[in-house]
Amino acid sequence: MTADNPQTAPRTTPKSDTKVALMCVGGVVTMVCAAYAAVPLYQMFCQVTGLGGTTQKAEKPSDVMLNRTVTVRFDSNVSSKLGWTFEPVQRTVEAHIGENMLVFYRATNTSDRKVTGTATFNVAPDAAGLFFSKIECFCFKEQTLEPGQSIEMPVSFFVDPSLVMDPEASRLKEITLSYTFYPVEGAKAAATDPVQVDTTADTVKDNRS
Repeated sequence: MTADNPQTAPRTTPKSDTKVALMCVGGVVTMVCAAYAAVPLYQMFCQVTGLGGTTQKAEKPSDVMLNRTVTVRFDSNVSSKLGWTFEPVQRTVEAHIGENMLVFYRATNTSDRKVTGTATFNVAPDAAGLFFSKIECFCFKEQTLEPGQSIEMPVSFFVDPSLVMDPEASRLKEITLSYTFYPVEGAKAAATDPVQVDTTADTVKDNRS
């Protein structure tokens, strides 16, 4: 009497192993590509909806100014790795809705080396993001400071008059604009000129005085 032959597991071949490995690599590559593609799409979505206090970028000042005013507060933060001080020249302004405003932030490189930084920004509360429009801002480009150098960097903005038509945003009396400066990793040695704004335009109000 002979015993039954035990069942044996199917043997994998080098070819099948290679196929599985390629499928895994392909899946990882697909996920990475999707993640990179999602970043600009998410940024675009935030820009359109004002999600997370994302502000808007305007090509020109508003042509409508209302009698109603809103208090705009300015906040500043800076990474400890940057070696800068960074603060608003003034902490608050009273802005008519639709009025084009010009304010300044001051940055000083307290380190002994040339440093390039870039600023992230948002407004609070989040509902204000869709109606806070910046025409020009130092945050639109990198800023480079020599050791010990100080600069005043402009922000030109207005609060869109359509705010008064929004059920939630129309109740706002205060808006806080916040910036955080971070070092630019691997930045080139060439300095980036600070943003310049035409302060002679009648539609611009200089609030440094």
